[in-house]
Amino acid sequence: MDMAELGQIETSGLRGDFRRNEPMRRHVSWRAGGIADRTYAPADLDDLGVFLSRLPEYEPVLFVGLGSNLLVRDGGLRGTVVFTHRVLGRLFLEERANCAEIYAEAGVAGPRVARFAAVQNLEGAEFLAGIPGTVGGALAMNAGCYGAETWNVVARVRTIDRAGRLHIREPHEYTVGYRSVLPGRAHDEFFVGAWFRFVRGNGAKARQKIKELLSRRIATQPLAEPNAGSVFRNPAGDFAARLIQASGLKGRRIGGAEVSTLHANFIVNKGDATARDIEELITLVQATVKRDANVTLECEVRIVGEA
Repeated sequence: MDMAELGQIETSGLRGDFRRNEPMRRHVSWRAGGIADRTYAPADLDDLGVFLSRLPEYEPVLFVGLGSNLLVRDGGLRGTVVFTHRVLGRLFLEERANCAEIYAEAGVAGPRVARFAAVQNLEGAEFLAGIPGTVGGALAMNAGCYGAETWNVVARVRTIDRAGRLHIREPHEYTVGYRSVLPGRAHDEFFVGAWFRFVRGNGAKARQKIKELLSRRIATQPLAEPNAGSVFRNPAGDFAARLIQASGLKGRRIGGAEVSTLHANFIVNKGDATARDIEELITLVQATVKRDANVTLECEVRIVGEA
């Protein structure tokens, strides 16, 4: 299909914010990267369904929340980006016989879910306070921290397909692993929400744990500088940060991108980094650790777009 044809999208009657040639550096936490051909921030789920149903069949579509695990190359992104943060933001409690479930739409930030659960005197959501992304992103990659993972507390998920139809899927319909979620028959659907199952407990205890986790995060991660969280997955039985530090790479810099001196598994934008700087530094770190430790570091961040 001709790319000019892909650009012809009927926008009349839509209630969201449709834009062309949108700089993605405004929407990713690294504050670097190229331009997306088209972006859309829907008014709500119904509006999103209408929008998706109008897209050409082969239009590339990427859902983005806080952009905290994403690098868009400097050449930009062909296709359409759908923004979920601040627009798909419903969050509420559903009481069950032996437990309680929280429903959160894809654009809700993880820390908000953690705080909401604590207010409801639920325990088990505290780790979400340490995930710097949205529910949609956490579902897509099985985000986790401090020994807990998103899909361990998922009861059901809600998805939307390219025709704008909504579905409810069970966890067994996905193959879930460490920082990996592979769909079965739901291969062409996007996460738009989830029901999370937590146990009734002590809200004050949960709030204290959240406070401790956030204090630990502030003390050990370079939150004052643009970054995308952990760049590499931890290899089995080891930590990516330890391997990177052992290779003497803390403070290593390419252009405006630097391996954090505070946490070696973070790459920070010192102010003028390009996506190319960041990607080249990622490659350098991988090559050096492979040479020194014979370990292949796998990227946890998603890299998209054209160079």
